[in-house]
Amino acid sequence: MHARLRAFVTIADNRGFGPAARSLSITQPALTKQIQALERELGGTLFTRGRHGASLTDFGEALLPQARDVVAAVDDFTHRAHRLSRGEHGSLALGFGLSAIDIAPRAVAAFRQSYPDVEVGLEDLPSAVQADRIRTGQLHAGFVRLPVGDDLHQRALRRDHLVVASSTPVPREVIGWLGGQRLVRLARIKGPGLAAQIDRLCAARQIRPGTLHETHDLQTVLALVAAGVGPALVPATAARIAPPGIAFTALRDPEATWDVGIAWHPVQHTALVDNFVASVLAPEPTA
Repeated sequence: MHARLRAFVTIADNRGFGPAARSLSITQPALTKQIQALERELGGTLFTRGRHGASLTDFGEALLPQARDVVAAVDDFTHRAHRLSRGEHGSLALGFGLSAIDIAPRAVAAFRQSYPDVEVGLEDLPSAVQADRIRTGQLHAGFVRLPVGDDLHQRALRRDHLVVASSTPVPREVIGWLGGQRLVRLARIKGPGLAAQIDRLCAARQIRPGTLHETHDLQTVLALVAAGVGPALVPATAARIAPPGIAFTALRDPEATWDVGIAWHPVQHTALVDNFVASVLAPEPTA
């Protein structure tokens, strides 16, 4: 029906079967058959043919506006479907964690330059929660602390490490010093990966720093450190959002480092997800 309606509209626009056939890149007999079939289906004659081409009958004149609307709607539907199938349109649900607080926004901004019609949602979630939501289809991909399990595709993007955030000088023997400190901490429920990393470091070095204050977001942790409440162990990337007055001291210890990367479902992914992952993994352009 759509091809026949397009033929009907094209003949009306070109005022003749010959020009319309050339416009549609089909033979004139094939075009005539399409119109005859459409007329049989509609129950009336659409055109009268004369020496000067084809003219619309009253029946055809009455149907032409709606035929144009149908052809335009189908064309729009087809165009949108093709864009969806190529991953150029739609929506993405993404997650990110503490260590990707800078990577994720940059990745989304770069992706939207190439795919401006894609809606992107970005939610701050612990890596374990992101992994679970990717498995259940609630997230399309996530920027996570690696590894997140063999059942998900994952690629490392960089390494992160623990640093001491403090408003006062930190001694050179920082590990031993940490053992005697009470720390400002991010609540384990909000940063389970960070808490586990700190636990591993403390267990490996046999230190047991206390807890001075616990809060539910990293910005508050940093604000308390800046106010002189006490030191904190945070990812190095936290320096990007820190207020003035904080010094960061790196911990040169293998137990203080981890990989940060992107994870996505190996099966439940679309061209849109593939395009996003490819954008994230593409080499950054050189200046």
